[in-house]
Amino acid sequence: MNKKVALYTLGCKLNYSESSGIGRLFNNAGYQTVGFAETPDVFVINTCSVTENADKKCKKIVKEALKISPQAYIVVIGCYAQLKPVEIAEIPGVDMVLGAAEKFQIVDHITDLTKQPKALVYNQPVSEANQFVSSYSFGDRTRTFLKVQDGCDYSCSFCTIPLARGNSRSDTIANVIEQAKVIAASGVREIVLTGVNLGDFGLQNGERVNRFIDLVKALDEVEGIDRYRISSIEPNLLTDEIIDFVASSKRFVPHFHIPLQSGSDKILGLMRRRYKRELYASRVAKIKQVMPHCCIGVDVIVGFPGETREDFIDTYNFLNRLDISYLHVFTYSERDNTPAAEMTGSIPGSTRAERSKMLHILSDKKRRAFYESQVGIEDEVLFEGDVKDGYMHGFTRNYVKVKTKYDPILVNELRNVKLTQIAADGDVEIAEAEEILVH
Repeated sequence: MNKKVALYTLGCKLNYSESSGIGRLFNNAGYQTVGFAETPDVFVINTCSVTENADKKCKKIVKEALKISPQAYIVVIGCYAQLKPVEIAEIPGVDMVLGAAEKFQIVDHITDLTKQPKALVYNQPVSEANQFVSSYSFGDRTRTFLKVQDGCDYSCSFCTIPLARGNSRSDTIANVIEQAKVIAASGVREIVLTGVNLGDFGLQNGERVNRFIDLVKALDEVEGIDRYRISSIEPNLLTDEIIDFVASSKRFVPHFHIPLQSGSDKILGLMRRRYKRELYASRVAKIKQVMPHCCIGVDVIVGFPGETREDFIDTYNFLNRLDISYLHVFTYSERDNTPAAEMTGSIPGSTRAERSKMLHILSDKKRRAFYESQVGIEDEVLFEGDVKDGYMHGFTRNYVKVKTKYDPILVNELRNVKLTQIAADGDVEIAEAEEILVH
């Protein structure tokens, strides 16, 4: 009987795409991939360094894994494994820790599932993680996360990702196109492009051979994929050329997620971001000029060292004025070996929580206003297979979440719908599509 492996993923879409790729490596080696609770022989935990309390989460997952399968072999990989391998190796029950350069050779490292007295650690300096390994998520037939770029050459003062993933590097356009064709053949309708610094696509061995716009234009010609979504792109790398192309594209949808982090130029400087807020505002204005219905998401960090109340109010007012659709709010937390962790002016935890709450409320208002602006509009929805209280859900091209009464024939189908009202069931983030207009 084939050995069974279960993968548990923390963190970003990039981690999910890599977990799927690692799962396929196990399949090719004769393993059967199973769910976490299906008594696997091997647990692989793919960790994140951005997630708060990464150590606590990792310990909890290991503990739960051992309850399910006490003799299972437990391997920890991912960003946290690159940054704190010794710390992870000391967690009771962990058998192996693999760094950034080693995780894609995981099957070669697991030659014997015999549990040893001490965890095995394979962790080279992150500079050795200089090869690009392509991957994409699998299992959701509606959409797939396709990794096209890895690593980052930026040096934001709060971020450990360059320490965990190494320098910026990319897939080739030719290989991305081939991956997109394979994904299309599996029946997936939407691809979400992912990377650590997606707009920096095109670097190979430290040299720029392509630009992100070149990849976007090439993918737009691939038959079989109905939609491409850009997961996140730095404002200084989001050019007019990209915006104009998406506006006229056959397949790229009107949805951008653009990290801001702070609306205060003073804090942006302390964060070592590569723009000021005026540039950010100009990117939003440009998008709305050519795509009035475009959905724009924003990352923002609260409680950064030195952020006075005036700085926070500056950020709040800036976001309130912007024509954006929702926020992803992150509460600043100190990370070892980052310049921000050594800065003076630490913000009390209670103040960080209060500021986070204010921005979450603002996000709810922004999303509600965006959804209300879409009521009465006809748009194309890609329906998913989930069922809740007799309803199924899907997303418009511009990322409005819609629901309609469950109909199995609609799963993984694109339909034109009329957005008729905001749902009255208390979930104000759901727009209800009562009228299904079949193509």
